[in-house]
Amino acid sequence: MTTGRIAGARRPAWAWALALVALAAAASPLIAYWLTNPEDQRLVDLDVYRTGGWALLRGLPVYDVITPAPQLLPFTYPPVAAMLAVPLAMMSWPVAQWVWTVALVAVLALTVRHAFRAFLDGVRGVRGVPAAPLLFAVLCAACTYLMPIRDQFRFGQVDLFLLALCLLDCVVRRPWWPRGMLIGIATAVKLTPGVFLVYLAITAFPARDGDEGQRRALFMAVFTAALLTLLPFLVILDDARDFWFGALLDSERLGANAATTNQSLRGMLLRLYLPGWLTTVLWLAAVALIGWYGFRRARRAYLDGDVTTAVALTGLMAVLLSPVAWIHHIAWVVVVLAALAGSGRDRVRLLVAAGVWLYYVLPIPWWGVSLKALEIPLLSPVAGKIVQNAFGLGAIGLVWLLGEWLPRRRAAVAVPAAVT
Repeated sequence: MTTGRIAGARRPAWAWALALVALAAAASPLIAYWLTNPEDQRLVDLDVYRTGGWALLRGLPVYDVITPAPQLLPFTYPPVAAMLAVPLAMMSWPVAQWVWTVALVAVLALTVRHAFRAFLDGVRGVRGVPAAPLLFAVLCAACTYLMPIRDQFRFGQVDLFLLALCLLDCVVRRPWWPRGMLIGIATAVKLTPGVFLVYLAITAFPARDGDEGQRRALFMAVFTAALLTLLPFLVILDDARDFWFGALLDSERLGANAATTNQSLRGMLLRLYLPGWLTTVLWLAAVALIGWYGFRRARRAYLDGDVTTAVALTGLMAVLLSPVAWIHHIAWVVVVLAALAGSGRDRVRLLVAAGVWLYYVLPIPWWGVSLKALEIPLLSPVAGKIVQNAFGLGAIGLVWLLGEWLPRRRAAVAVPAAVT
């Protein structure tokens, strides 16, 4: 497997520091808006995490407690997540908000740096001014205003942290941790990153020569996830039992599954309001078809040495195949943009990436809700639902774009270059 390593001059520390200041300035309006809105509407998902940790500190049943009114949200994550949330519960609410928000900015910067590595390492400075740090700041600022990322700040969500764990585990060239461990942690905390166990499995056992490194990563990921899943049975047995044999099976704990914010395949089908059995059959068929295509293309991308595209495709599987995938779960669009941009030498790919960025900046699904509310005969029911599903349908389109269009585009550009 090739990693596309590009040697380059070491950029001065002041340039990267300036880039981080620019990122903080770009994110500050968003942060100020969500940290000054009414307190009962502020970072409501972070409050859920703290509630889980708070319940453990007080010896209360984790899956019976709810956040204060008006949200009244239950804890929905595996019990190990509640254990990890204890430090948040020990902080005051204002301190926890700031700690989490600053951490989100830092993790977004880390994600952009590693996802866009080929793009950033390929740029050159002008007249002694390094270009990579400036471009890094621009990319971070642009990603901050993607709607799935804006919602990370709005709700105080954990998805960006889990995305970073999976991404780093796959793309860091010489990790100081056992590769696979971060994927195992992410899977134990929120289950949906478990799609990366599938990714490791299909890339560890290719048809011809096996990849020993991927096999070790797979075993480490499974071991870590299993260890963190079994640990609560030894420490908080009742809560572990309540989750795995109760709360996990109740999808309504996550909220209204047919709501606009659920952009998974199942969410889009639920909004058709077909008979329940038919919705289930169609969903399982769609999961099988898109899962087969998406994982197959991810494996192909990995074998071609394009790990970023492989990770982006696998992340999209986490969104589409999950029974519930809220808009903020589509944070994987950051990695999609990086895969599309590549090294930045193909203008067509850059234009496509810019179009995808704009698509996910705009609140298109909510336009569909407004269109349906107009109650225009024939137009509102059909067009409204299509627009309402825009981000989910867009995710399907991105799977095709990365799996089919991108390899063809790369081949088309490579042929003239080879001839020259």
